[in-house]
Amino acid sequence: MLTDTAIRKAAPTAKPYKMADGGGLHLFVSPAGGKLWRYRYEIGGKEKTLSIGKYPAISLAAARQARDKARSILAAGRDPSIAKRVEKLTIRAQAADNFEAIAREWFEANEARWTKVHSDDVLESLERDVFPFIGTLPVVEIEPPQILTVVRQIEQRGAIETGGRVRQRMSAVFVYAIATGRAKTDPAAIIKGALAFRRKGRFPAITDLEKARQIIRDVDATPGFAITKLAIRLVALTAVRPGVIPSTPWSELPQGADLWVIPAARMKMSAERKEDEARDHIVPLSRQAVETIETIRTITGKGPLVFPNTRHAHKGMSSNAMGYMLNRAGYHSRHVPHGWRSTFSTIMNERNIADAPVIDFMLAHQPENTTEAAYNRALYLPRRIELAQIWADLITDGLDQPSSVIGMPVRTLSKGRPSTR
Repeated sequence: MLTDTAIRKAAPTAKPYKMADGGGLHLFVSPAGGKLWRYRYEIGGKEKTLSIGKYPAISLAAARQARDKARSILAAGRDPSIAKRVEKLTIRAQAADNFEAIAREWFEANEARWTKVHSDDVLESLERDVFPFIGTLPVVEIEPPQILTVVRQIEQRGAIETGGRVRQRMSAVFVYAIATGRAKTDPAAIIKGALAFRRKGRFPAITDLEKARQIIRDVDATPGFAITKLAIRLVALTAVRPGVIPSTPWSELPQGADLWVIPAARMKMSAERKEDEARDHIVPLSRQAVETIETIRTITGKGPLVFPNTRHAHKGMSSNAMGYMLNRAGYHSRHVPHGWRSTFSTIMNERNIADAPVIDFMLAHQPENTTEAAYNRALYLPRRIELAQIWADLITDGLDQPSSVIGMPVRTLSKGRPSTR
């Protein structure tokens, strides 16, 4: 049997020669001085040779392990050379089946059944929070601790809800990979119990009127993008779901309009109901809301979207931009964009509980089994218009005009358009 000392001292000669180790393993020494491990075996009455690798990259101990593995394969009636080629092809295929490739495949398979806003949010979250960290890794090699690290990084910036959604999306990718034969486990499902606690069904919201006004003052005073600040102000004034903001086109807010009609397709409801134009949501625009919109128009009015993305004017602003701005203003875990709906509902209901049905309708909370509410977009409209103005007068009392935000430094979008974050 060979020793490392004998192998190191083996010198090249004019002709190649072999140094036997036993069990079919030998070291082939070339005239140029190269040393290659080979395993000789017989299968089907034919002698064959399996190349194991070069010395010293493959040590004597490693070469013997490779020989023993090949002998086990041979004992099972399989050809070690063919098995090695299959293994290489498998490794190559697994490398091609990295997380990002499969995630994009999963996204394309599901995009058609999602709304544009949701599909944009899904892809953006993967590109921002996941692909830079595990995108190049083969799905079969990704372990739960790596998934947990990805989610923890999201949680550490205060985006607990986003962390939970990203974990669900990663889990869906792994399930897709399992279904298509490219993975066997879902590590994203395993870490579910290790996530930060999320209080379901409630959004942090400040419901004291003066403190709510202070939110807008603090946001206006926080360094950042003017459009994001104005988006927060518009959500505060209208109590619309923040999710409709990124995809709002200027066609929905023509100059001089005092009503904002949000198509059912952009509202939070079942896919079947989204196709029903009778379920479009009418939002009365107060004088202050119109002033805010016209201020925004001076910044982004030449583009297709009211709130375009910082890098791509044809895409909507980040779904997280308003939340990040509120966090920077000091409201992390105290008030979120969606919280304005609770602020509006709580304060206005306290003023007149008799308006509760109207307020619910303004929030698009009408019961789905109520035919009149579902098919009468103008239900309570005169009172809704009155309440919208009453609310705007309350929430903006003592605040600066929205145009004051423009007086602060505004970063610039590509192609010369102002930024949205």
